[in-house]
Amino acid sequence: MRVKNLFSVATGAFLVFLSLLACSIVLAEESDVISLTKDTFKTIVEPEKLILIEFFAPWCGHCKALAPEYEEAATALKAENIKLAKVDCTAETELCAEHEIKGYPTLKVFKDGKASEYNGGRKANLIISYMKKQALPARTAVNIENFDTFKDSDDKVVIGFFNADDQKEFNIFSQISEELRDDFVFGETGQKEVITKAEVKPPAVILYKKFDEGKNVLEGTFTKEELTSFIKKNALPLLAEIGQDNYASYVDSGLPLAFIFYDDDEQRTDLGKEIEPVAKEFKGKVNFVFIDATKFGQHADNINLKQTWPAFGISLPDENLKYPFNQSKEITTESIRDFVDKFVKGEITPSIKSEPIPEKNDDSVFVLVADNFESVVFNDTKDVLVEFYAPWCGHCKKLAPTYEKLGEVYKNVKDKILVAKMDSTENDLPPKAKFQIAGFPTIKLFKAGDNEIVDYSGDRSYESLVEFLDKNAHNKVDLESSTPEPSSSKEPAPTTTAVKDKHEEL
Repeated sequence: MRVKNLFSVATGAFLVFLSLLACSIVLAEESDVISLTKDTFKTIVEPEKLILIEFFAPWCGHCKALAPEYEEAATALKAENIKLAKVDCTAETELCAEHEIKGYPTLKVFKDGKASEYNGGRKANLIISYMKKQALPARTAVNIENFDTFKDSDDKVVIGFFNADDQKEFNIFSQISEELRDDFVFGETGQKEVITKAEVKPPAVILYKKFDEGKNVLEGTFTKEELTSFIKKNALPLLAEIGQDNYASYVDSGLPLAFIFYDDDEQRTDLGKEIEPVAKEFKGKVNFVFIDATKFGQHADNINLKQTWPAFGISLPDENLKYPFNQSKEITTESIRDFVDKFVKGEITPSIKSEPIPEKNDDSVFVLVADNFESVVFNDTKDVLVEFYAPWCGHCKKLAPTYEKLGEVYKNVKDKILVAKMDSTENDLPPKAKFQIAGFPTIKLFKAGDNEIVDYSGDRSYESLVEFLDKNAHNKVDLESSTPEPSSSKEPAPTTTAVKDKHEEL
């Protein structure tokens, strides 16, 4: 009897296991994301008015992180009749090559079979919002029946109010709605009942938003620049968390960006209480954001702050200018107000990180630092070839012996052509350098005379570097007596190592 009971229990457990396994298989198959292959791609995609496709690789970490967000968005968008699909590029190599997929994940929006780049975020709510905007016309006609529903249809909705004689402003509004349709929902109206209900005098534009004061109003005549600035500056919250999904929006606003670094929720709350009054006072002049130091702590280096928390600093991303708040001082409402006030008035000079100028600089490759960059590079008499590198960069280490050989050959003519390098992890570019370094190594030629900058994009062989200087340098030199035997091998086409570390990047 006992054996029989045990057999019954074991059999029951096994049946439960099979049942659970069957359920898991069914659940695994029940996805609202359509899997596409070369054979099904055209038949599924081309008939759709709108569809979003993710090109991915199963081993890709970013793809794995996107997967649940993408699935959630696909389920939510079913109600809008907007489909989401995916292509496994490890299985569909030919299909992915046809669509010029260079990295993973790559998302593309297809409208009637025609592809365009996806410029939205990677969280479910951001994917949903972006695709809903794509389904709408650039502008929606607003009337008294749909006004309330429409102005609350998204986190940020822009409505223009016009009379018959406001053609100039209407044309500007129409143009802006086309340019910014990926980021905002636009509506337009000339109906008197709506204008009365909105309590505006045309021409007028209202930005309705589900945060802060709820709406911003622009009344009277405006230029394209004024309308663009009005929308972008008011579309950002007073104090919000910054991350990979919204960093570009803050940069695009054109305002200085004040970072509040914190490493736990309690610290974030305390800092918010101190800084919120300052953020309100300088709204429209400086954007304030929280930044999680446990994820993005390395970004403090980009503002010349030490990685100790809390910390505060202001940056001008487009100009690569940095204004770190003194970390020996306490972050209080008064201290931050004083710092931001002086910054806005132009009373604070930007911080430029630099290694000491070398006492001796007679090696084959000249060592540049921030403090001697302008005097050496921006001159009238010599061409200067500069490698911007990072000590940890594998591609830079591989280039080093070739670059040293190049410097040795040009050493005897360094009064005409100087071969130099700069550690970009320890030295900032001065304000006069109107460019930023996006990856390592980056090689640029600063020409004598007019200081024109020429980017090097050839392979990283000795021969190609010499050929580049022969072709592009302002000064012409004879290397016949000093050139060593050329290398018989060439390196592959160059790649650059993006600036990265153990923290996530913005």
